[in-house]
Amino acid sequence: MSHSPVEILLVEDNPDDVHLALHALNKNHLANHVEVVRDGAAALDFLFARGEFADRDMNDQPKVVLLDLKLPKVDGLEVLRQMKTEEQLSHIPVVVLTSSDQEYDIVESYKLGVNSYIRKPVDFEQFVESIRRLGYYWLILNEPPNR
Repeated sequence: MSHSPVEILLVEDNPDDVHLALHALNKNHLANHVEVVRDGAAALDFLFARGEFADRDMNDQPKVVLLDLKLPKVDGLEVLRQMKTEEQLSHIPVVVLTSSDQEYDIVESYKLGVNSYIRKPVDFEQFVESIRRLGYYWLILNEPPNR
């Protein structure tokens, strides 16, 4: 595990989508500090600095969470719910990056406080461009509150 601050927490269980996202982040020079977790329980462990991440400083949180919704163990909506109800985590921008186009998922994500909901493009170049824009906005342009 890296001792550098994590800028992006990528929560994705599909190995192909992880590979594509990391490739897109690398291509756009945005992948220096990415932590990848493969299920919702691991995402919560990372964010709450428990379990295998117990030695992590909970004050050192990512600048943005890229969150899939359809995850094993704990689904993305529950991860989002727990993040947004925890004062220390509620300010972290969360971008749902999912293949789900179900109206329920979109509405519920926004009810729970998601910052953005993006349906994964199937075309690789479109995906790379989406990741570039996400990274540029959330890591460079966005001004988070001082914590």
